Amino acid sequence: MSGKTFAEKILGAPAGSIVFRQPDLVLTHDNTASISKTFEKMGGTKVAFPERLLVVLDHNAPPTTSKLANDYQSIRNLVREQNIMRFHDAGEGICHELSALHTRPGMIVTGSDSHTCTAGAFNALAAGIDRTEAAGLWKKGETWFRVPESLKIVLKGKLREGVAAKDLALWIIGMLGADGANYLSVEFHGDGVKSLCIADRMTLANMASEMGAKNAVFPPDKVLADYYGKESLAGVWADENATYTRTIEIDLSEIFPVVAAPHQVDNVHPVSEYEGTEIQQALIGTCTNGRMEDLRAAAGILNGKQIKPGVQLLIIPASRKVYLQAVEEGLVSIFLKAGANILSSSCGPCLGTGQGIPADGTTVVSTANRNFKGRMGNPNASIFLASPAVTAASALAGYITDPSSLSKGKKFPFPAIRQNTYTIPPGENRKTGNVWNYADIDHLNTDQMFAGNLTYTILSSDADAIRPHLFKGFDENFANKVEPGDIILAGENFGCGSSREHPAVGLAHAGIKAVIVKSVNRIFYRSCINQGLLLLVHPGLVNAYKPGDVVTIHPEKGEILLNDTVFTFPPLPETLMDIVRHKGLVPYYKSH
Repeated sequence: MSGKTFAEKILGAPAGSIVFRQPDLVLTHDNTASISKTFEKMGGTKVAFPERLLVVLDHNAPPTTSKLANDYQSIRNLVREQNIMRFHDAGEGICHELSALHTRPGMIVTGSDSHTCTAGAFNALAAGIDRTEAAGLWKKGETWFRVPESLKIVLKGKLREGVAAKDLALWIIGMLGADGANYLSVEFHGDGVKSLCIADRMTLANMASEMGAKNAVFPPDKVLADYYGKESLAGVWADENATYTRTIEIDLSEIFPVVAAPHQVDNVHPVSEYEGTEIQQALIGTCTNGRMEDLRAAAGILNGKQIKPGVQLLIIPASRKVYLQAVEEGLVSIFLKAGANILSSSCGPCLGTGQGIPADGTTVVSTANRNFKGRMGNPNASIFLASPAVTAASALAGYITDPSSLSKGKKFPFPAIRQNTYTIPPGENRKTGNVWNYADIDHLNTDQMFAGNLTYTILSSDADAIRPHLFKGFDENFANKVEPGDIILAGENFGCGSSREHPAVGLAHAGIKAVIVKSVNRIFYRSCINQGLLLLVHPGLVNAYKPGDVVTIHPEKGEILLNDTVFTFPPLPETLMDIVRHKGLVPYYKSH
């Protein structure tokens, strides 16, 4: 008899099953202000399990506008009124760094942020959800999970000096593609795992979102036990004879420094391929690489040297504890003497808010996890992703460079990712009849669907305010011409990127009848269901569609008609169909 994967064990059901479970930890951050309004719309007054909630103010810390400051104050009031004990105020750190203080092996962790998966480093099932679903957990304490199939990554050997976990993370994403692990649980196995410290594991688990995974997880081994100061840990781990959709092996000694070039995380190349590319800004920090190990690596490069004139280097410690330790170890002195700016422990400019937004024409090298067009708040800037060492060395040189020279003369051993058409010319009409045809565009991300710098100025509950901004990042015509009853067809990995639910809220409010895609990012899929928006995965129909064809959908029957041709699909489970029939999770909970 076949054994069980980690996900099958912790969720207690075979892959493909829909189960309802109560998470042990529910993380929210600055979006808590919006979540509280949705909670009230659901009829909520008292949080069901306040002891399970973790609230962190980090994305805009400290707030840069009076509106954000008022949001922060309303969250502080809410925390006090609801007796939420797990609370970290602005400046204490980034939520995924601080979740380490509250996560334990074998937990189920959900969070209204796509990088909640970072907590998988601690042998937890950690997955991102959206704001509406977080509000539902405040009210009921329970949500649905589709038990994912699993991908097994076997690591052998050890990373060489000059190669970082960030290089390994980008390597895997370049190997698999941005949707190569779509809806999968990624398990890390092999002797190479023991050579990875907790900071390395957090970096790898963090970037699982960038390959489309539901979660990534590490075993409850001696490294983790030592982290907790214990002899051993119980935790949860897969059986030896578990079944996987795919198993890949990686020799860590073969990895060399790489970058993800604009504007896709899976556009991975050797650093040497971009050697000499001038930069104007560098960023070391974020939930991916703002830990002590990252700051030490950067300080080792910067010590006694000066940043190139014309380059701005921003350094953001992941938490106040990390900041203080960096002070005590003399790293902050090294950074300041080198000419760097050190910001408060926060997300900074990563999502396009906070301090450090790049100027037009700027090239940025960053240790963050996303480089989508407009990701840092300016669509006219270009972002390269790299390790802390490469980022620090590039800030000194004024151009992208590999301080280890290990990438020199190397070729990335996997096919280059095809670059997509990101912006549809203003005069090009993608709508025929009631169908918007984006079938040729893969990896349409949430930053393109709704700009990140609007995420906290427009609440996700304010559908009227969201609608004019829909799809502005790639099709200027959409918001002006969309009508109730319209259908959207799209390519692979639709809705990848952050967990912001604004696009789904706006599309549902605009009266979109259905979105039919070749494949979809898992959090965006959940967001659509939570807003009562029917989203169907059917690559056959999308490929068969021609402008002028009539698309008719019968969701209860599991049928789509393309003119007179019938395409079938598995109907949604009854509970999810009931949410769609109720026009979303808010009215569903009000009626149940």
